[in-house]
Amino acid sequence: MPRRPPASSPAAVTPMAYARAIALAYRRYGRDPAQALAAAQITPLRLLQPEARISARQLEALSARAMHELDDEALGAYSRRLPWGSYGMLARASLTSPTLGVALKRWCRHHGLLADDVRLEVVASGATAAIVLHEQRPLPREMREFSMVYVLRNIHGIACWYVDSRIPLAGASFPFPAPRHADAFAHMFPGTLAFDAPRAEIRFDARYLALPLKRDEKALNQMLQRALPLAVLQYRRDRLIVEQVRMVLAAHPGETHSADGVAALLNMSPRTLHRQLKEEGASLQQLKDEVRRERAQDLLLRTGKPVKQVAAAVGFRNEKSFIRAFSQWTGQTPAEFRSGA
Repeated sequence: MPRRPPASSPAAVTPMAYARAIALAYRRYGRDPAQALAAAQITPLRLLQPEARISARQLEALSARAMHELDDEALGAYSRRLPWGSYGMLARASLTSPTLGVALKRWCRHHGLLADDVRLEVVASGATAAIVLHEQRPLPREMREFSMVYVLRNIHGIACWYVDSRIPLAGASFPFPAPRHADAFAHMFPGTLAFDAPRAEIRFDARYLALPLKRDEKALNQMLQRALPLAVLQYRRDRLIVEQVRMVLAAHPGETHSADGVAALLNMSPRTLHRQLKEEGASLQQLKDEVRRERAQDLLLRTGKPVKQVAAAVGFRNEKSFIRAFSQWTGQTPAEFRSGA
């Protein structure tokens, strides 16, 4: 369930432990996993190798077949089955929600009606939102890690799909010791990682909860034809990119003279930055002008700083350039604006 690598780089980073968990699910139901493993190109010998890895596509193939054949989308992790189509039903039940926050709360509440072994909760505290997994009764030891990873990756994937946006994770926590394949978690859950935590959760910017849903019934039916890739899908678009750029410009005026500086602070390439802003109908220069103008107006009205210091504070290299830009923005010089002329 790590993110899908580019087609030209079929890196295998998914822990083989997850394939072993699925094979165990077959045995719990008295079924032989041999054909499913063969279809996913996983040999019996390689399945037993502790350090082995498989690709996201192999895990997708194995998971899809297992869920169909066992008629259990929880793959034996819960005290009762989640028949095939359960997660699609959860998505459909939340599709008419006005915002992502409402959709996720509905998804979590309905999940509890299907399986009370775990309770999922959406929690917002200040600028951070979290999807928290509470273990109501102990999950099977051999399935525990895989089940928690699968549920959290699944709900994160559906959240991204709902708003057609990449929702970067700020961090994730898990209530078990760091496994031997802990390095794989950096692919599955980018951000700060913590093991031996009180509970499992993923965290992200709370502003995403206010975004409206972008999908309809037709889009849902298309998605459900092949839903599992949502857990590995990398969305290029980030619908909060404009606000993120504004925050960076305001917080780091001395480091954001160029697109290279802004992009570096956002951990992306300048090309990606320009493309995502264009997709959202904005430009870097437009946002720079807006942030600088607002900051300059605030300093001119609220403080007695000389114009030269105001210019430096909002990211201009010299006073002359600032006065020229300010006049273009407002039709007044900084001195005229300050005096109320």
